[in-house]
Amino acid sequence: MIGVCIKYFHENYGGMLQAFATITMLEKRGLKYELIQYQKHYSLWGKLKQIPRLFNTILLNDKKEALLKKIGKQKHPEFKKNEAIRLIAFNNFKNEKFKKLSPVFIGFEALCKGASRYSAVITGSDQLWSPAGLPTNFYNLMFVPANIRKISIASSFGVKYIPWYQIGRTRKYLNRIEFISMRENRGSEIVKELTGKNVPTILDPVFFFNAAEWEKLIPTKKEYEESYIFAYFLGNTPSYRNVVTEVARKLNCKIVALRHLDQYIESDENFGDYAPYDVDPTRFLNLLRGAKYICTDSFHGSVFSIIHHKQFIIFNRYDETSKHSKNSRIDTLCQNLSLTNRRFTSNENLFEQLTESIDYKKVDEKLNQLREFTEEYLNKALKDIK
Repeated sequence: MIGVCIKYFHENYGGMLQAFATITMLEKRGLKYELIQYQKHYSLWGKLKQIPRLFNTILLNDKKEALLKKIGKQKHPEFKKNEAIRLIAFNNFKNEKFKKLSPVFIGFEALCKGASRYSAVITGSDQLWSPAGLPTNFYNLMFVPANIRKISIASSFGVKYIPWYQIGRTRKYLNRIEFISMRENRGSEIVKELTGKNVPTILDPVFFFNAAEWEKLIPTKKEYEESYIFAYFLGNTPSYRNVVTEVARKLNCKIVALRHLDQYIESDENFGDYAPYDVDPTRFLNLLRGAKYICTDSFHGSVFSIIHHKQFIIFNRYDETSKHSKNSRIDTLCQNLSLTNRRFTSNENLFEQLTESIDYKKVDEKLNQLREFTEEYLNKALKDIK
């Protein structure tokens, strides 16, 4: 049996759908698996060892966003009520799709012992190798014994550089993993720099299935009759909302927006003609499918736009100079599929960019080549697993 070490429980549309795609891929291959459940339990010494982690800039930024969301709930009872509706939708999807679960391993020692249940353990995607999570020794598979196969499927550091004080520990876990593949070109470069290994850059799990296959997994349902722009923003950049509002008037389109996703954003209160909260990953995908145009700063928002041949524009969620920038995943996506012209450039050009036709025939040719390359890696990594 395979142990799967991924974030299937986090309330994030792209994260849940990529987890769903990962286990669906295993099921289609006839492989038995279970999602590993781990509950951290630190001794006093273990807690003290976690203190340096609190000064990691990426973790601090994530904590800041969570704090802003918590404050938003306290100040705005209506948002608190709406957020509860959204969480119920996520939980319903999670409980329906993710049923093959391991026992709950409480504490690292129990996790290490529990790993003996598996003939292989898989991790991957969604910045699970972010420097912020290194001390937990979970997603980097440090709990898995040396004699059990360790596989990364489209893993992601989420950053362009590993902090100097984590280089040794990062190199250590990378050298333990028999099969490594990365989701970003820069990620593959980092592995090469730290270990000397040449590892492939493969597709994110949601790309394992084309539009027709996703239709079978999640049937299409029309949400709105009017033409609309689907605005899916995770970051807090009010100017993006303003320019999308302006271009929607020019295109005579409504705006369907998902508000306050990673943090509470005051300006979002007046953004969008429709702002549903009862949106699980299934409805999210259908909102995207039904849109005439898509404006997003999300990696998976961009990926699903490509899969479904949508007219879309990608906005930078992070400033390129930011220490916690995670733009490298967007860089790789656009470079590998020749879609760099889909990056937002300026307010004045959004109308032209959004309406510029995309040659999806060429995109699909590149995508199919990458799918074949990805399939070769999966065949090799998953071969002969009992």
